[in-house]
Amino acid sequence: MNGGAMRDQWYPVAIAAQLPQKGRDSLLLGEPIHIATDETGGARVTDGAGRILPIISRYGHIWTSLGQPEQDLFPIPEADQPGRRLVDVGSVKVRCSPLRAVENFLDIAHFPFVHTDILGSEPHTEVERYEVEIRDDVDEVWATKVKFYQPQAAKSAQGGITTEYMYRVPSPTCSILYKTSPPRPGEWDVITLFVQPLTEETCEVWPWMALFDDDSSMTDMIHFQQMIFVQDRSILENQIPALLPLDPGKEIPTRADMTSIAYRRWLKRHGYTYGAQLVAA
Repeated sequence: MNGGAMRDQWYPVAIAAQLPQKGRDSLLLGEPIHIATDETGGARVTDGAGRILPIISRYGHIWTSLGQPEQDLFPIPEADQPGRRLVDVGSVKVRCSPLRAVENFLDIAHFPFVHTDILGSEPHTEVERYEVEIRDDVDEVWATKVKFYQPQAAKSAQGGITTEYMYRVPSPTCSILYKTSPPRPGEWDVITLFVQPLTEETCEVWPWMALFDDDSSMTDMIHFQQMIFVQDRSILENQIPALLPLDPGKEIPTRADMTSIAYRRWLKRHGYTYGAQLVAA
């Protein structure tokens, strides 16, 4: 599979402030790419044939594409909001489908069992009813009115709170989470999952955050988010099947899986099938 419609998407491949001086080899949709700095100190990304690929520097990362994107990179207005801390978390390589990585990020029900006493705890395991839609005007998947009790919703949290969430999927391998900001009631903290598809069964995940937090050190905020994702990695690397099934009959959904169902439907609608298990003919 060569990526099809996914070749024309934008993907993160490096942290802008940490461009490798001597260059770094990587993969994108199974094809080799090389990331380096040019003579001006800016980013330069080439494919295996030496072709210079388009780039965008935004949200702390360098983005590129193997194809010809028809649109600019999706907007995150909060990135320009005064008072926010912009956090480049780093990257983690994961042996899982890039689509599985996004789906796991959208899953609320696993909080008490995987992130025990941090993002969830027993007996607070019930997922309350929430709303999901595919917004045709922006062509994105959105989940709203999501609420969940969390012992420590963020590094800045001082005790347990009922956290409100919104989830947004603006591209096949990126998801944006808006959640209650503990130090700033009425505002949303923004936590993103930017995924670079290396192959259909491996990916590199580049989390990024835009937070209201005047007390925590940058190191503490990075370590907190890295800890959360490392807890997820063992789950992701043991999922069966490895590819994300797009046939709704392959896995049994529950009410908590409404966002995942919409995400799979949206992927199938657009032919975003790199890393997916297709319906048997």
